[in-house]
Amino acid sequence: DLEKSISAKCCPSVIGQACMDAVVNPPRPGEESYESWHHQVQGALSSLKRRAELVASTLNAIPGIRCNPVQGAMYAFPQIELPAAAVKAAAEAGQAPDVFYAFSLLEATGICVIPGSGFGQAPGTYHFRTTILAQEDVIIEMLARLKQFHIQFLNKFS
Repeated sequence: DLEKSISAKCCPSVIGQACMDAVVNPPRPGEESYESWHHQVQGALSSLKRRAELVASTLNAIPGIRCNPVQGAMYAFPQIELPAAAVKAAAEAGQAPDVFYAFSLLEATGICVIPGSGFGQAPGTYHFRTTILAQEDVIIEMLARLKQFHIQFLNKFS
């Protein structure tokens, strides 16, 4: 009985199974819901493309940040230039420089990014990872706060 109970909890609910069926077997041209489905899919993909371009172009406009185009992922991975004084302050705090930057950003703005040192970045380079999945108005506001923080951070440690 315990084995049956455990097995039953591993299976998705009927609703979950129906949702996955819709994902792997989308409507086909000529079916009643195809036009609606196709419109929704194209809208979502267009929005993701706009957000990817918005994030990369905005980050590239911030002094000391370079970002490759976001392609095929939901993350941007910009490189940040950190002044020697920031690298020294990070060492004194017992943190990697990009970790120091990410925690400083979080504390000052509430923006959470993932330090690049967890992804095997080249020695002497600093990065962070951020998502493009938030809605466009949220991304615009977040990027404005990130720009303001970054400029203040550079001024503080220059």
